[in-house]
Amino acid sequence: MSKKEEVSLKIYDVAGREVKTLIDNKLEAGYHTIRLDGRNLPSGIYFARLITDGYKATKKLVLMK
Repeated sequence: MSKKEEVSLKIYDVAGREVKTLIDNKLEAGYHTIRLDGRNLPSGIYFARLITDGYKATKKLVLMK
């Protein structure tokens, strides 16, 4: 990130239900690493939705145990 801004990173299941919020606050400028602890999630397909002040992206995740 090039500047301090509000960041939301949430995980959704295939039905569109939010299953986990990884971050939902302001982050400083720079590179950040967020880890998903999937121990309490069943194997399957999930979607990670990242929203910042100037960027939105959704990525598909496959969790296999």
